[in-house]
Amino acid sequence: MTGTSASPPSPAAVVIHGHFYQPPREDPWTDRIRREPTAAPFDNWNERIAAECYAPLAEAGAFEWLSFDLGPTLARWLEREHPNVHDGFVRGDRASRARLGQGNAVAQPYHHIILPLASRREKQTEVRWGLRDFERRFGRPPEGLWLPETAVDMATLEVLAAEGVAFTILAPHQIAEPPPGGVGRIRLGGGREISVFVYDGGLSHGVAFGALLEGRDTWIDGLQASAHGGASLIALATDGETFGHHHRGADRTLMRVISRVRTHRELRLENFASVLARAGAPPQVTLREPSSWSCAHGVERWRADCGCRLAPHLDSQQRWRAPLRTALESLAAGLDEAYETLARGACRSPGGRCFSWAKVWARPRAWPNWPGRSPRRGPGKTRSHSPR
Repeated sequence: MTGTSASPPSPAAVVIHGHFYQPPREDPWTDRIRREPTAAPFDNWNERIAAECYAPLAEAGAFEWLSFDLGPTLARWLEREHPNVHDGFVRGDRASRARLGQGNAVAQPYHHIILPLASRREKQTEVRWGLRDFERRFGRPPEGLWLPETAVDMATLEVLAAEGVAFTILAPHQIAEPPPGGVGRIRLGGGREISVFVYDGGLSHGVAFGALLEGRDTWIDGLQASAHGGASLIALATDGETFGHHHRGADRTLMRVISRVRTHRELRLENFASVLARAGAPPQVTLREPSSWSCAHGVERWRADCGCRLAPHLDSQQRWRAPLRTALESLAAGLDEAYETLARGACRSPGGRCFSWAKVWARPRAWPNWPGRSPRRGPGKTRSHSPR
């Protein structure tokens, strides 16, 4: 009597995601960053973080293996000041597409905005600008979009799905019952739905705050333990600046882990899009809204004195948040009204012109062909102004 040996289990998919972002530090009059003494010995913080994190990762070829989102405001600066580093992100996405069929790069709204607190028009503008920037930069439409602070509500997901975004990435506590396979789907209005990946909170925290970066095998041991526990997807998400800036030497640790996972029999490096491509129909899950990864009170840290603060050991308060948020919302509403009033006599679709401005924002050379460049003044009566 002969027995049949069981086939070995499929390797667990490992996705290591880095969220790369810097705010727009440029002087609005000169479009250059002023000297920032606290970044010494570098001229400014962008330069310092580029030297400690972005450049080493690009030189090591990390972006071929690392899932990532690259914020447009950072990408714009890198493209101008460090084109070789910028191109490292682009090359990495292209190489991952050749290897997996889907790219490592994930989109991001144009600015680091807490979308659940934004109006629908603001949501649409930020998402559309981010998508257009991504398409120009990486030469393809994105499958997924990273939400700043993973701040989310159903209205935000509705905007993403309407723009063709297939998935986003959330923390475990943002889903009522995280799916065992690490990916679920949320039903939206109009027959739409969107997939959500849930990252491993413990492993991600261990990398972000350094515990898994200590010791040669600590991080890989954590991945192996998850695989032995039956996980089919092990997803980590953290700030990309963790690797070399927040933690010195963590860029080298990352590359060692990537090298070991690449040759591991129980683990396989992938990206979110490649996992989704073979996931079939993920189970339906329920969103906890509004929520974010970095506030235990939903999104209150951006509008209320909820108790979340940078230095909890200090005797401080954030009662100023509510009046500041109210003032900013009032200002935004007034600017929207003024824009609609002034633009209505210049073009047929003021809202459409605002959305299409992303083409000029991403590539100033597109200005001469921008539809909103020539205000409507009747036949033969047009004028144009150069952007300042």
